[in-house]
Order: sequence, then structure tokens, then C-alpha cells
Amino acid sequence: MSTRRTFFRQLGAAATTPLVLPDFLTEANRSVFQRLQHTASSPQQIAQDEDFWSWIKAEYTVSPNILNLNNGGVSPQPKLVQDAHIRFYQYCNEAPSYYMWRILDQGRESLRAKLADLSGCSPDELAINRNATEGLNTVIFGLTLKPGDEVILAKQDYPNMINAWKQREKRDGIKLVWLDLKLPSENEEELVRHYVSAFTSKTKVVHTTHVVNWSGQIMPVRKIADAAHKQGIEVICDGAHSFAHLEYKIPDLGCDYYATSLHKWLCAPFGSGMMYVRKDKIRNIWALLSSPEPDGADIRKFESLGTRSFAAEMAIGTAVDFHLSIGSARKFARLHYLKNYWAEKVKDISGVNLFTSLKPEFAGALAVVGITGMKGPELESELLGTYKIHTTPITLGPIDGVRVTPHVYTTPKELDRLVVAITELAGKQNLATKQKKS
Repeated sequence: MSTRRTFFRQLGAAATTPLVLPDFLTEANRSVFQRLQHTASSPQQIAQDEDFWSWIKAEYTVSPNILNLNNGGVSPQPKLVQDAHIRFYQYCNEAPSYYMWRILDQGRESLRAKLADLSGCSPDELAINRNATEGLNTVIFGLTLKPGDEVILAKQDYPNMINAWKQREKRDGIKLVWLDLKLPSENEEELVRHYVSAFTSKTKVVHTTHVVNWSGQIMPVRKIADAAHKQGIEVICDGAHSFAHLEYKIPDLGCDYYATSLHKWLCAPFGSGMMYVRKDKIRNIWALLSSPEPDGADIRKFESLGTRSFAAEMAIGTAVDFHLSIGSARKFARLHYLKNYWAEKVKDISGVNLFTSLKPEFAGALAVVGITGMKGPELESELLGTYKIHTTPITLGPIDGVRVTPHVYTTPKELDRLVVAITELAGKQNLATKQKKS
């Protein structure tokens, strides 16, 4: 009898290719597989197939009491990934230095190839590390820049990256050119012009964020990169919130350098990530940590991290398999559907402010919602304390509210809880405002 987990393991290779009914399927699994076969050309249709997604939800061990809508911070892992991590961890503990360094360490190359296939690049362009911050800091501190060289970045970029650039400014005398993006935006050309207008003969690097963590805005990275390259400017892309969320390959972005956290939308073990450096650019980046050839052309120079969790690293492969069993297009369609499901229901309520586009080309799963008269931290506290809904507060310029990030295991019924909560809180706030006026 084929278990549900076996089903997803074996379905993985077929999810992105023409579907063929395999012999191992039970009658129950066969009906799901057949429906998937009929709707494979329409991810939008399967995005609303609750029978299919209930199978996905059953693979997670999330709390039935706390509604976790902060998957953008870090995502839970499906049971398959947890099991793989534990299995590798126990294996290592039989004789740590032997099994970690002589056995599991040999699996990195096949894992690298697997991630490269998912990413659409060469294995020789990917380094496996612990998170997006580590990868992007490696690039930021590894670039050769001199006093007066200009770097363009936005106030809406991630704080860890902003702080890294500020350190280079303080230490090396480079000049940071700040952009203040008007978000949300549904005008790609305007966003591109904002970057291009800041280009000068001294501009050496443009730092971009593919999905802005503050609002869920999808940025036109490829168009910015193309414009930058015409003037000999290099491009860094922060892909922390876009990898295994949006449907794309890294080379599609046209960037020279890229990093992501795999413990977000890929649902890999906590503390797992990867960085991409275009093959001809690897020599340009000095290794952040000690390496025999810190200025060499081998991507592996960025993996000299010392002792790390080999068990977590090897379990990344299982997370890739699980992702492929769903399929990138179907996953994005589902995530966007879930975001719009709740956002459409609250956007016209008096006092409710939505800071994220509902169009799939401008936002996926992430959205920020606020209530007039309530600060983001206050709204976050009310949602958690009264309704047991976990979000994260967001305050940046005019954006003031909470970030809501469902994942593939989230159901519309659960999101109805969020709709009720926002409706009630907005109603109370509106009533309080009227009473003050009277």
C-alpha cells in the first residue's frame, strides 16, 4: 500500500513534466493524480482544489490552535523533511567526525546539482550556506570597492543588508545612494526609472530586493539589471522572499549575485540557504571566511564555514523533492490565491488599509494590512492575544500594519478567522473614532 508520503516522493519527478499514471498508486491516490493530470495546464484551477491541498496540509505538523500567518519569517517543514533531518542527525551521532566529514560531506555535490537544476543555473555557480544574510554579506564585503564608489540601494531593502552596506561606507568610504520607493506600485517602468535616474559614472553596484519584505512588492529586477548592465554596473539581488515562492529561474533575473534562505518558502531545515554568483564573477568576490584561494574562481571557496549542521544541509534535498511534487506554478498560484482570498474580503471595510497589490505580477503570498488608528504592533498584539493569529508588525514610512503570509498548508477556512478578526477590530476602531468625535 502506497502511503501519502510515498505518493509525494514519487510524484516529485512527474510534477513538472507530462503526467503519466504510475503503477504504485492506490485507487484513492489514483483519483487525485488523475485530477492533477486534467488540471496540470491550469495552476489557477488547482489552486482552488481543496481536496488536493488538504493532502499537502496533512504533511505538516503545525499547531491546530495558533494560526501561523508569519511564514515569511521562517516556514515549518513538512514531516518528510523533519524525518530526513532527524535521520541524518542520528546518523551523525554514531561517529560525528566520520559520518559528517567522510560520508555526509560527500553528498554536497549531488545536493548542489539538485539545487542548480531547480534554480536553472550551473552547479558551479551555487554555494550552499546558512541563509540569505550570510550569502549577501559575503558579496557585499567581498566586492572590491574604493572610496567614492557609489552603491544604489533602497530604504525598503532588508535591514541586515542595509547595515552591511553602512559598515562598508564607514570602513571603506564608499558612497551610498538612497532611494525611497513609493510602495505599493503597479508601475514597473516607474520603479525602474527610480533606479536608473540615480545612475552616475561613479555607480558600481545596484542592490535590489526581489520581493520586498515590508510589503510583498515584487520588484522588476530583470529590467533594473538590464539597465544597469548597459552602463557597466553590477547587480545584487536579495531573493530571500522569492525563491520557491514565485515561479522563476535565477538567471531570469539577470543579476550578477544572488542569495536566498531555503528555510522560508522552500520549507527546508532552519538555518539553510544558498548563494549564486555568475560564473565569470566568482573571482570578483573575496571569500568572507578563510579559504585556500579567497580570490579564486571556485564557488566552493564560499563554503569554508567550519563545522555546521550536515544533517540540516542534507535534508534540503528532501525539501526540494517536496516542492517539486507540488510544482512551482501550482505553488505560486495557490499562494497568490490565498493572499487574495482574505485581502479581497477586507480591502473595502471602512478603516482597513491594504499596502499590497492584488495582482499576481506585483505580489504573491505576502501582504500588509493595517487599521486606521491602530499601530502595527498594537494590531499584531490584538490578533495574537484575542484571536490566536500570529503575524508580524510592519512599520516603515506610510506602511503601518501587520504582514500576513500564509503557506501551502494554510486553508481558506483558517483565513476566514483572520477576516473575522480584522472586521471586528476595524469595527471597534471605527466606533471609538465616532464616539470621540461626538
